[in-house]
Amino acid sequence: QVRLVESGGGSVQAGGSLRLSCAVSGTSYRPYCMGWFRQAPGKEREGVARIDRSGSSSYADSVKGRFTISKDNAKNTLSLQMNSLKPEDTAMYYCAATWRVGTCRESEFEYWGQGTQVTVSS
Repeated sequence: QVRLVESGGGSVQAGGSLRLSCAVSGTSYRPYCMGWFRQAPGKEREGVARIDRSGSSSYADSVKGRFTISKDNAKNTLSLQMNSLKPEDTAMYYCAATWRVGTCRESEFEYWGQGTQVTVSS
């Protein structure tokens, strides 16, 4: 059974950095697409960054230039380096993956982690 487990969340002051990690278990096949999503209280879930099997990545406008998504194929892990954090980045961050060939849209992601909390204080 596929399982995604996030780690690395925490509390940080504005301007600080955090690195999130997501470990994939239960399969040796590399996902077609992986991504990070976030949801703040009272707001809808939004896509933060995605990366496909070829290594092509995309970012939400709000995090471009500050966040970097990467993956380690050998370890089947996903990371999100977050720099210059802002209070508006405060949210629960979720890792997601899909093995279906598609366009990496949010609706195509099949498996989700439980989330890790990121809190940025001003």
